[in-house]
Amino acid sequence: MKRHNYKNLKVWSLGIEIVDDVFKLTYSFPKEERFGLGSQINRCSVSIPSNIAEGSARTDKSFSHFIDIALGSSFELETQLIIANKRKYITKVQ
Repeated sequence: MKRHNYKNLKVWSLGIEIVDDVFKLTYSFPKEERFGLGSQINRCSVSIPSNIAEGSARTDKSFSHFIDIALGSSFELETQLIIANKRKYITKVQ
């Protein structure tokens, strides 16, 4: 069975960059939100490259399923960032 080398996948590399950017962003959240919305945003971002990496060790069919989960996490992350923007924890410029 052929395995994907996740470290060679551009989508995985972009996921790692997203994690780095998100952690920098949530560091500036109000103290009372660092363990609420901030923590959820961080976990969500980590889920994206993590699912890609985990799925890479599976069959192509399973890998596709893990890519779908990563995509779902990216939508969840976008929703949470919209909420953070509405709460004025971040601006669209960031």
